[in-house]
This record gives sequence, C-alpha cells and structure tokens, in this order.
Amino acid sequence: MPHMEYVVSDAAERNKEPILQVIEPLLSQTRRVLEIGSGTGTHALFFSSRMPHLTWQPTDTGEYLPALRQRLQREGGRNLLPVVELDVRNWAVAEEVDAIYSANTLHIMSWSSVQDFFRGVGHALSKNGLLCIYGPFRYGDRYTSDSNAKFDQFLQNRNPDSGLRDAHAVDRLARDQGLELTADQAMPANNQLRVWRRTA
Repeated sequence: MPHMEYVVSDAAERNKEPILQVIEPLLSQTRRVLEIGSGTGTHALFFSSRMPHLTWQPTDTGEYLPALRQRLQREGGRNLLPVVELDVRNWAVAEEVDAIYSANTLHIMSWSSVQDFFRGVGHALSKNGLLCIYGPFRYGDRYTSDSNAKFDQFLQNRNPDSGLRDAHAVDRLARDQGLELTADQAMPANNQLRVWRRTA
C-alpha cells in the first residue's frame, strides 16, 4: 500500500494529555472502548498506548478512513483494533462495549444524527458502562466563552444543521437511554468533558 499523508490535528495534540488525566481513572476497570469519530487517530493512538489494559476500537466514516487506517496500522499497538467504518445514523456493534468515547463530534453532526448517536449508544453500551464526550457545549442560552459563541455562529453559517449542542438537551437524550450524568468537567480551550454512566 502506498504511503498516504494524514492530517495532524493540532487541537487533538494539545488536548490529549488533559483528557487522559480525566478519563484514565474512570476507565481503570474498563476493558473495551468504542471510539466514535476517530478523525486523525491521535486520541486512539495516545489513549491506547497509555492505557494498555484497554482494547480500543477506532471508527470513522467517509474520507477519513483511508489515511486513518494506514496511520493506525503503522503506529498502533496490539490493543488498538483495526478501524471500523461506522455511521451514527445507522449503526450497530457485534458485542457490547464497556465504554464509548467521542471528541469534537456532536457539534459537527446534525441534531437528528446526535439523536441517532444516542440511540446507538443505548444499543452498544453495557450495564454500568461509561459514555465520555469531549467538546464545546452551551447551557441554555449561555456559552462558556465569547469564542464559543462565535464558533457556534461560524458552524451554523457553514451548515445550519450543525452547532454547539445544549447540554441539557443532550442530557435528556442520554436519560432516554438509561444514562445518568456523573461528571461535567471544564477543560482547556473552553471545552467540557461530560461523562454518563448507564444505570438501566
């Protein structure tokens, strides 16, 4: 296979260590993690290498797949599984997972796709499993920063179906799938790391 150039995400490089500090203790008893929207593969490579007790399943769709597959195949360790194509609008997994992780995806999806995302989580996540989502959110009409308000406007100007998601609306989708919010951690660059545990 010819070498393919992959795009490096500066944001993912900057945030991988702060995210790890939060999720590492949460995933200490976890065995299998499904990542939704692995993008450049930075988080999949870093987290799987720093948490070798995990089996990490990266996924993505469309144009990201070829370069992502080649990078992870070249750089990944034994606990990093081959990339699987997964579209949140219609997805299923062969077996339940202990945790699901996704970074900077919900504000890119349409709201209907966010709803599909949570329905998929409801099918894939085991009892007592964790859902960890990293990214920017708004809280009702309140943004956590002026830059997030401008970012939201930029996203909606580019695609009216995208934009920062209201945390409380997302919580309702989670509750519909038997998930309870257990953490809402402020992170660098005006992002949040929100964690739910499946209780039903």
